[in-house]
Amino acid sequence: MYLFNPDNDLALAHFGPFYTPPASARKMAQDLALLPLWYGGGGLVVAEGSANREYLSQLKTLLPLKSELIAFHEIAHYPPETLCPWGWNPALRKRLMDAGVQEDRLPSLADLERLREYSNRKNAVKILASLKSLNPHFCGESHFFTDMDALRSYLSSFGGDKLLKMPLSGSGKGIIRIIGAMTDKQADWCLRVIRRQGGVVAEPVFDKVQDCAMEFQFSGGKTRFVAYSLFSAGASGAYIGNELLFQDEIEERLSRSVERRLLEELKSELETRLSSCFPRFDGFMGVDMMLCRNEDGRFSLHPCVEINMRMNMGIVAHCFVERFLRLGSKGIFRIEFFKEKTKALSFTEEMRKRRPLVVENGKIRSGFLALTAVNEDTNYVGYASI
Repeated sequence: MYLFNPDNDLALAHFGPFYTPPASARKMAQDLALLPLWYGGGGLVVAEGSANREYLSQLKTLLPLKSELIAFHEIAHYPPETLCPWGWNPALRKRLMDAGVQEDRLPSLADLERLREYSNRKNAVKILASLKSLNPHFCGESHFFTDMDALRSYLSSFGGDKLLKMPLSGSGKGIIRIIGAMTDKQADWCLRVIRRQGGVVAEPVFDKVQDCAMEFQFSGGKTRFVAYSLFSAGASGAYIGNELLFQDEIEERLSRSVERRLLEELKSELETRLSSCFPRFDGFMGVDMMLCRNEDGRFSLHPCVEINMRMNMGIVAHCFVERFLRLGSKGIFRIEFFKEKTKALSFTEEMRKRRPLVVENGKIRSGFLALTAVNEDTNYVGYASI
């Protein structure tokens, strides 16, 4: 049973049972409720409304989808251990209890406290430092500061732009960019973050040429590498989309800039270090990385930019490729936001006309596919273009 709750990171940072996500996050959850169809592998998907039911019926005429939809209030009728949200947080726990799910069948508050501690960006800072000490071909720099004097001293010690990050925040959120000297407004922001979350992360801005990631799954104390991921993010860090490629193609792309041996060594090292650092974690974990251009024009790999302790879009893209893409095909996966009503619908209809979907034996050969239901009120669209 799958539930898409994109406000998870913000809710975990807030850590209150009565947290109310911003309107944009609520709208995203509503518009993209069908997203688990593509990574869940069947079972139940929590999605409300006739539009979602009708669109799932249409999709089943095209592709071998086995999922069924249920409403949120129906969750209590099913064993809660089968529930797989995008991520766990106290607000979701409270909503499920209000819906009739017994408290002892859900993660405890102690479990969620541990997850919050695991999700803190200061852990990525520590892991980056340990990885860089192993191999000179890795780049990257990140520091966790608990007082303003040390932070100011660091920021003034080198030129170029810098990034400041909240230890806990949503994807692409809680990040500010310093151009030149830190302003009074930015200093006030740092003081608030240090007071509320115990510190702030600071790092240089690198000459990024490609966002990438390694995806892992933790279960019963064991760590398993799942997939490589190639994705794109905006200047703010907000997610844009993934490339839809089979794993051998992604490895080939990465190996143009980084030796395969180095990738394999990093994969093995991360499996060991992540298991050691997060011994009681279960679920998917994505380690975001960057290919960066050095001053001499060569490339280095930043091995640990962020660690996401939840389902993520890289896993969605990987599952979509493995289950629904024809060998030899490739494409892009995007989450688009349309501010004006009807714009999402007109975009989707135009793309369907321009790039009609071609399916062969249950696999997509080419064309445009909306992965979520779209109507006149839709603002967020998930789609694949093959």
